Amino acid sequence: MNKKNMRRVSMLVTAQTAKNLDRLAAMSGYFEVGRVVDKLVREKMISLRCEKEGMPYGSGHQQR
Repeated sequence: MNKKNMRRVSMLVTAQTAKNLDRLAAMSGYFEVGRVVDKLVREKMISLRCEKEGMPYGSGHQQR
């Protein structure tokens, strides 16, 4: 994967959250927890944008 536009971020989470992030990474086939965090943040931002525009989540959120 291309390393374009990547930033190093450090975060402090509970043991349960760390375990859940590891489980999500394993289920998704990722080798890094950072990719899971990136995916979760991306999905959340899409859902927030859809709420703001009055569209239900997943109904063509790329319309402009």
